[in-house]
Amino acid sequence: MSTAPTPTPIGLRVAVIGTGQRAQIAEHVASSPTPASVVAAVDTTQAGHARARGLFGTDIDVLDSHTALIARGGVDAAIVTTPDWTHAEIAVDLLRAGIAVYLEKPLAITLEDADAVLQAAYETRTPLSIGHNFRHAAVVRLMHEIIARGEIGEVKAVWVRHFVGNGGDYYFKDWHADRSRVNTLLLQKASHDIDVIHLLAGAYTRRVVGMGELAVYGAIEDRADRSDQTMSDWFSYDNWPPEEQRGLNPVVDVEDVSMMLMSLDHGITASYEQCHFTPDYWRNYTVIGTRGRLENIGDTAGGTVKVWNRRRTWSTQGDVEYPISGVEEGHADADFDTMCEFLAHVADGAPTTLSPVAAREAVAAGALAAHSLRNGSIPMDVPQLAPELVTYFSSLTTSTASNALDAATR
Repeated sequence: MSTAPTPTPIGLRVAVIGTGQRAQIAEHVASSPTPASVVAAVDTTQAGHARARGLFGTDIDVLDSHTALIARGGVDAAIVTTPDWTHAEIAVDLLRAGIAVYLEKPLAITLEDADAVLQAAYETRTPLSIGHNFRHAAVVRLMHEIIARGEIGEVKAVWVRHFVGNGGDYYFKDWHADRSRVNTLLLQKASHDIDVIHLLAGAYTRRVVGMGELAVYGAIEDRADRSDQTMSDWFSYDNWPPEEQRGLNPVVDVEDVSMMLMSLDHGITASYEQCHFTPDYWRNYTVIGTRGRLENIGDTAGGTVKVWNRRRTWSTQGDVEYPISGVEEGHADADFDTMCEFLAHVADGAPTTLSPVAAREAVAAGALAAHSLRNGSIPMDVPQLAPELVTYFSSLTTSTASNALDAATR
């Protein structure tokens, strides 16, 4: 088991590494039931330094690198929200320095790097949590509960369609559009959904096939360097239709429409489709079991999870319908729960909902699907993780979000 840090008068001393758009999750540190404070921040730019002080106060220390933070000392945990290609190096250095790590998803952009991060956490016994906050989303909890109650029987297939209506602004105007920085949006964007497929199916992907294209955004020639900005600086619903987007990243070579087929343990099959130029923005899950199926219509408050469990012709009305609770837009509630879980895990060893093994399996499926789609859709087998790592991380994990949160708030 991991060793809890020595308590201080201000609780856990937390650093934020990377102060871009996603750093806002660290604002939940102060309101967590676990006493904790942000005492330092790291960013490589002066604009990032200013954002850090704006988010966390002018009295925090602001540094230029994670190595400087390690040398500074006086930090129990770090929230890493840097760009994807930097995740593995930063996480390994922090873990080997004995600093607990909350690492924004994806865990890494290659399977090799993902395994290196897990190995470092295993060898040092330093706490590691991965930011798969979607496990805490109300829609995911609701679907998981319906399945656990047996309402659709034994899960045999999962189909997911992801309409990324804001994709042009979210992913094609900065480093996300550059495959050398992100590898594939089947990681940066889809790792949430791959992980939830694994959760709902109760199984991991063992073989994957991918297909995809850069169908729209590659033809847009208007490009701009936005390295001194964050997404909120350019986002607008008026940036429509997709062919009329302007100021895309200088490099655009990731696919804007992707599909993957997955063969999971226990004979379960799954599919995932992602499109970045749809007008609407939401995820649609269909889970089919031996006694029925469920499907969500909407994925935030105001939406519904419907269950069909008797034979019929078509009907838009389910035999049972469950309203989705939570926020009406975004994922602030899931962010709060995720941060509470991480801090409780560091302070008291409370179990986490997501094992780093699950985060690794999401990277494996997404990265290998990208390799497949770029190489003639060849099938790719997912290599197994070392058994001792599976055993170790499983000992730190609970099966459900509600159990983890109960432990975190006790």
